[in-house]
Amino acid sequence: MSTPLSLTSNFFFFIFTATVLYIAYTIPKQEPNQTNLVFYVHDYFSGVDASAITVAGKSGPTSHILHFGTIAAVDDPVTEGPTIESNEIGRAQGLYINSQLDGKGLHMAFSVIFTDGEFKGSTLEIQGADIFSMKEREFGVVSGTGYFRFVKGYGIMETEFMDIANLRAVIKLNVTVKHY
Repeated sequence: MSTPLSLTSNFFFFIFTATVLYIAYTIPKQEPNQTNLVFYVHDYFSGVDASAITVAGKSGPTSHILHFGTIAAVDDPVTEGPTIESNEIGRAQGLYINSQLDGKGLHMAFSVIFTDGEFKGSTLEIQGADIFSMKEREFGVVSGTGYFRFVKGYGIMETEFMDIANLRAVIKLNVTVKHY
């Protein structure tokens, strides 16, 4: 038969537990940093400065990005301002997939790779729908590296300029992220 614990050991166990709980609840928790960014993506499917191409679709690589099922690879310049002459701070590299039956919406998954400025060497991973006929579209920031390690956030995308006939657009991204 076991002997019950003594009053002294129960008392020390209680003091130890109370001390651990006190320390756990009084140590300040690290709050995440919030960063707000505004930058512009220059998405050009035509011209000598084309930065996006279709790679697959119903008609193969000659498919039109505005047709359902077409996939495009992008390596778009990212600038501080809306003109291509603005300071280039990075590249938007990834994929667009036309995933809307009427052809008016893309699913996008790309990395914003910062090559200059305060966040040089860091990345943001962006994913979401781009129903480009809407003035504003919201997307998710699902990951990041460097300065943006452990990031989570969202962004609002607005079309600054669009030339549908020549498949050229400038998109403003207003991004809010929290990270440590």
